[in-house]
Amino acid sequence: MQPRNMSMSGVVDLAAVKAAQEAKSKAEQARAETARQGGGGAVSPADLVIDVDEAGFESEVLQRSTEVPVVIDFWAEWCQPCKQLSPVLERLAVEYNGKFVLAKIDVDANQMLMQQFGIQGIPAVFAVVAGQALPLFQGAAPEQQIRSTLDQLVQVAEERFGLTGLVVDPDAESGAPVEAAPQIPVGPYDHLLEAAVHALDAGDFGGAVQAYKNVLSDDPGNIEAKLGLAQAELLQRVQGADPQDVRKAAAENPGDSQAQIAAADLDLVGGHVEDAFGRLIDTVRRTAGDDRDAVRLRLLELFEVVGGDDPRVAAARRALARALF
Repeated sequence: MQPRNMSMSGVVDLAAVKAAQEAKSKAEQARAETARQGGGGAVSPADLVIDVDEAGFESEVLQRSTEVPVVIDFWAEWCQPCKQLSPVLERLAVEYNGKFVLAKIDVDANQMLMQQFGIQGIPAVFAVVAGQALPLFQGAAPEQQIRSTLDQLVQVAEERFGLTGLVVDPDAESGAPVEAAPQIPVGPYDHLLEAAVHALDAGDFGGAVQAYKNVLSDDPGNIEAKLGLAQAELLQRVQGADPQDVRKAAAENPGDSQAQIAAADLDLVGGHVEDAFGRLIDTVRRTAGDDRDAVRLRLLELFEVVGGDDPRVAAARRALARALF
């Protein structure tokens, strides 16, 4: 059995972990402040409803869905129920203030997309979240039902995928949407965050996990605590693992989702970020059902460890969207 304060030297630099937490927290807070002051981080309400065709589907829907939920309205000019539903969806997209983006697709001009989604009749409404297509409803549904469906979509997107939507500024010029700036912590948590870092320094990863959870239980939007928790949980998972055994199991069982997840954790702790992401994306392609979902969720957790601003995360999000769709 390895001692609790096992050496992680050469694997993860805990001082760098602390520095990364502080830098990311400051950067996120700066973006939030800029958005509040009407800076370049916000989008116009006009950016919340977009027309999409086959050529722009990957960038406008798949890639964008890794940052914000995209609701798709399949419609046609001749469709009378569409003319009832579409204005409601457009109004709600603005009312929900960046919690989702509405993509309108004319089925007459985009038959291939209609076939890919298996649509038998219109209007038909789907959502794409982190590259995963979800059927919502078909037909001109009552507004109360639509609101209920959208509320569930927003909740799932935030809780399972960490997608909190876009910052909307009514005075902003229309342009490409950007990711919402996270909330600034609402309370004085310096002592709890410092305790978590001390626990990391001491190799007490369980203590660090609990300290970060204590912050998040009171302030779920605390960026530093979210990042720290993801890192602490990663270190806790690999503590005591035999790298040789883990890698052997992964090599011998390429379709075993848990073996690949364990190996990806080691890849990331060892600094092999792209290897970790690539391993899990390949596993997503090979698996289905609960196994696939477990791999996807672990990949999202590893994105948190590395940080959303890292270009390797952005590239992996796009690859994950293609693998899921």
